[in-house]
Amino acid sequence: GSVVASYPYDDSPTHKTTGVYSKSADDEVFKYLAKAYASHHPIMRTGKPNCPDEEGETFQDGITNGAQWYDVEGGMQDYNYVWANCFEITLELSCCKYPPASELQQEWENNRDSLLAFIEKV
Repeated sequence: GSVVASYPYDDSPTHKTTGVYSKSADDEVFKYLAKAYASHHPIMRTGKPNCPDEEGETFQDGITNGAQWYDVEGGMQDYNYVWANCFEITLELSCCKYPPASELQQEWENNRDSLLAFIEKV
C-alpha cells in the first residue's frame, strides 16, 4: 500500500516496470480529479507517505500516473476507461492494506474531506 491518488494509464506501450509516463487523452481531467482528492488529505497532499520499506518514495502533489509509478498490464482502471468511458482514479489510502479496526476512525478523518471534494468535482 501507499498514500497516493493514481490515474490512467496504468499500462504503457513499453511495459517497462516503472518510470514511463503513460498519458491518456484525458490526462488533464484525471490529474485534476486526483489533485482534488489528494489536496484535501493530510498525508497524501505532502507527497511523502513514509511507508515502511518505502520511506524514500515521493509523489508530487500526492498524485501519480499509474505506469510512471509501476506498470500494470490489463488493470481495471484502464479497461474501464478504454472500453466503458469510465473516468476512474485509484486511491491508495494507507501503507497497510488491512488496517486494524482501532485505526479506522483516523482513516475516516483523513479521507472525509478528500472524498467530499472529489464528489463535488465529479
